[in-house]
Amino acid sequence: MSARSRKRVCLQKGASPGGRQWLWLVAGASGALAAQAANADPQVVLPIGLPVQVRPTYSEPGLPAFSFPTGGGSLLGGSPGSIDTSGGGGDGSTSAGGGSSAGSGDAYNTMMAQSWGSAAANAAGAMGVSATALAATCVMESNCQNVGASGGGTASGAFQMINTTYTADINGALAYDPTISGSIVSGLSGQMDPTTEAYAASYELRTDALALQSDGIIDPTVLQTRAVYQFGGSVGPDVAAASDSDNIAEITGLSAASLAANGLTTSSTVGQWRQTIINKLGSATANQTVLQ
Repeated sequence: MSARSRKRVCLQKGASPGGRQWLWLVAGASGALAAQAANADPQVVLPIGLPVQVRPTYSEPGLPAFSFPTGGGSLLGGSPGSIDTSGGGGDGSTSAGGGSSAGSGDAYNTMMAQSWGSAAANAAGAMGVSATALAATCVMESNCQNVGASGGGTASGAFQMINTTYTADINGALAYDPTISGSIVSGLSGQMDPTTEAYAASYELRTDALALQSDGIIDPTVLQTRAVYQFGGSVGPDVAAASDSDNIAEITGLSAASLAANGLTTSSTVGQWRQTIINKLGSATANQTVLQ
């Protein structure tokens, strides 16, 4: 659990009809079979051109809606661009924000192994944040376990956000993308809903990374942004920009007890703190950029 104190205020479409509409091709241009006179010679009527492509009025319930291509090409295999994801899903997915929900690495695999993993990855994409970065956060905070608050604190959920930070961030996420309102649990109850908290955590990561950009870090990485998420907006940027040899207690001003809660001591250096993150996440994940 990370000790953080932050003061910065940082779709659903209706379900498809239950039944299927079956389309039947009827022989003949008139839509009926014409009877020939009894004494007429039988004739074979050949269609002109290619058969008409059948497009169902309603898609199969539970399947994504496909946009039919205007040109040639095969629908077999498909591509991400051919799928219409503008609608929301019961898992909290949304295409707003335009970010990719794909990721990589052990942390990403850990998050995706959870029942809510895919929805959380979509939440990251909606906030313009790397799904790998969000996965790294839940691994560092709780190993992606949805745990309640303990020790008299309010940090809870898979992303271990305190009440004030969560409230500010979920409101920020709603302002950034109002379409997510139908995909989240309202109030503080959303803290213990991993999909809802994923929106708040993703917005926090976005805000932290943008703050680092304003301080001159062009492409903030998971490791750099972690400093802000863990130590707060007032001193986190200083940790992110510090040298490996700098004393982390002097930069953060944390007490020995608070440092111990973060696996550190009063003599720990910034470099030692960074190494604990890399050891947990792996170098590739730690050095991935946060913003998409």
